[in-house]
Amino acid sequence: MQRITVIAANPWQHTKRSPVIFMQNLQCPISIQQYPTILMAHGGGGRLMHQLIDKLIMSAFSNPHLDVRHDSTVLNISSPQIAFTTDSYVIQPLFFPGGDIGSLAVHGTVNDLAMSGARPQYISCAFILEEGLETQTLWRVVQSMRQAADAAGVQIVTGDTKVVEKGKGDGLFINTAGIGVISHALRIAPASVQPGDAVILSGDLGRHGIAIMASRQGLEFQTTIQSDSAPVAGPVLALIDAGIEIHCLRDLTRGGLASALNEIAEVAQVNIDIDEIAIPVNEQVQGACEILGFDPLHVANEGRFIVFVPAKQADRAVAVLQQHPVSADARVIGQVNEVSIAPVTLKSRIGTRRIMDMLSGEQLPRIC
Repeated sequence: MQRITVIAANPWQHTKRSPVIFMQNLQCPISIQQYPTILMAHGGGGRLMHQLIDKLIMSAFSNPHLDVRHDSTVLNISSPQIAFTTDSYVIQPLFFPGGDIGSLAVHGTVNDLAMSGARPQYISCAFILEEGLETQTLWRVVQSMRQAADAAGVQIVTGDTKVVEKGKGDGLFINTAGIGVISHALRIAPASVQPGDAVILSGDLGRHGIAIMASRQGLEFQTTIQSDSAPVAGPVLALIDAGIEIHCLRDLTRGGLASALNEIAEVAQVNIDIDEIAIPVNEQVQGACEILGFDPLHVANEGRFIVFVPAKQADRAVAVLQQHPVSADARVIGQVNEVSIAPVTLKSRIGTRRIMDMLSGEQLPRIC
């Protein structure tokens, strides 16, 4: 049994007031008429800061770890191995079709843990608030985070809140860290990938990046393109429980599928050959990419991942993944070969092969 102390500077637990519980369907508990926006005083350590933390944040995230109200939280973890990750979220706009910065922060953190084959358990969360941010906006984000954490089966156990001057924070930034437990002996890492492995993709590509771009630029389509943002630990743990010999996992965030494959191929010193016809892309996403000059293989996702398994286990792995809504469209898209002229190659729709390289510049800024 490991005893782990997680420390956060100026954490929410430090406030001395009793927790106040508010139901999801009620309005923000901070008086909008009196404090419609975040003030510098909300980060100053006084009454307003305590009111913000106590009524708006602690009321949403209340759990036995937070309710101790101490300068750090102590976690008892019954596992010989843990996975630990950290991330920051600076997306604009804060709300987009299929999600928002709050749910995205939870999904991104638990998904990073899942890529190690870990069962996510705990998250820390730090808010950097810009002076002038609407209090109701923060309330919506906090409630979204709570719902996402509940759905992902994790607890937010420690955190921090800071306020920066107007013009220095772009509304709201969120920093997280996550802890998950590992209960298997698999070595899930790029170095474990080997020739003969099958490459499995969990679902269609590009919806998150295009949803953000459409929302940011006011683009309209026949139907709204929804972000794919979602937690993926469920199907990953199902693969492990099914005895699938997973060699590597990688979620397809910034840089999309192309960057993930190149990163893995370089570490493993192999060639990864992908079949373009096998890669699912939503018709509207494909159309938007053609209009905007994007390649969906480079567009970011927040609920998609790739799996490397021995070819003989590929069909069974796909069957397991397809039992979960987030990976219902899973399929084999390629295989791993000995080193060739390039780390990653792609067989095009017309049968020719080309090198699939990383993106050389910035395609979609601020997508997570």
